[in-house]
Amino acid sequence: MTDFTATKAMFHLPEGVVYLDGNSLGPLPKAAPERMRQVMREEWGEMLITGWNKAGWMAQPAAVGDRIARLIGAEPGHVVMGDTLSIKVYQALAAALTMRPERKVILSDSGNFPTDLYMAEGLIGELDKGHELRVVAPDEVEQAITDEVAVLMLTQVDYRTGRMHDMARLTKKAHENGALAIWDLAHSAGAVPVDLAGCGADFAVGCTYKFLNGGPGAPAFIYVAPRHADMARPALSGWLGHAAPFAFEQAYRAGDGIARMRVGTPPVLALASLETALDIWDGVDMAALRARSQALSERFIAAVEASCPMLDLASPRDRDRRGSQVSFRFDHGYEAMQACIALGVIGDFRAPDIMRFGITPLYIDEADIDRAAAVIARIMEQRLWDDAAYHARAAVT
Repeated sequence: MTDFTATKAMFHLPEGVVYLDGNSLGPLPKAAPERMRQVMREEWGEMLITGWNKAGWMAQPAAVGDRIARLIGAEPGHVVMGDTLSIKVYQALAAALTMRPERKVILSDSGNFPTDLYMAEGLIGELDKGHELRVVAPDEVEQAITDEVAVLMLTQVDYRTGRMHDMARLTKKAHENGALAIWDLAHSAGAVPVDLAGCGADFAVGCTYKFLNGGPGAPAFIYVAPRHADMARPALSGWLGHAAPFAFEQAYRAGDGIARMRVGTPPVLALASLETALDIWDGVDMAALRARSQALSERFIAAVEASCPMLDLASPRDRDRRGSQVSFRFDHGYEAMQACIALGVIGDFRAPDIMRFGITPLYIDEADIDRAAAVIARIMEQRLWDDAAYHARAAVT
């Protein structure tokens, strides 16, 4: 069993705050500042450039990738860290399209995170080979998987509503129709059990600053299935993806396996912070996490709906079709969320009308859920959201 009281004690949580926005940025692991101090003073400070060898900086992307592999059901040696999620989406999609040169359709859905669609649009423009990005409603994806499709590119858990796709079923359908499947795990890794190997996924990508608590700007990861690892073409042929980076050859030769998906210099400080978060995850059972997430989510939904009839549940009511977040629709959702934050309950807003709350069992418990629901009820009953101070839009919502 996972001791969630113990995991909560491992995070710095500001006094008086219920933090329900870990699906956007996880809180600070208490061990992170000391680890950063160690890396900056003892490694960077004392070792200088020799830290690449002595401190193992060059091996970090693969080593950390293996730790994340356990949380997403990936085979060891097939996840590597580096760059941003947008870069990893581009890499995965470019490699997949090269593997299906006779097909021109990239299939996605309207619940996908916009940057994934933007990256697809940009890649299509660069290739200029007649590819099409076909976007359908989430519940129309399965029927839209035909023998025209080259790549199925989906985010498993919808960032707005928490609606969760059936990865195994849709991957199977893609393969039956000769397509490849790319999964974005931005709202899955550290939130729900994932079985990339068991589902037969071809590629997967994800970020680490949300449920994995790696910190602002923490690096992304990419997974390539073993059967594709030595043939996937690295469109971004950076020097660290070269077969022999320090031979400094004039021409590019792709490295073996997942190493070819490395691009540039590893973000050593960011990876060090992420390592402290993964130390916490080492003691977490994903099945136990999922069960507690669902229980806390059900408690939250029941409490909010009992006192706030003006809020409409945007997330699936079926707990098994929902990721680790709960979203409500409200015409004044932005203002209401600003009121929540001012009263110590931090969630976030997604246009046009979504109030979004991350349910993160590593540091959220029943008392937090009850307090959050009570604050939301007060805001709604007393129309506190209608204060002019809450109407001014900030750059980040």
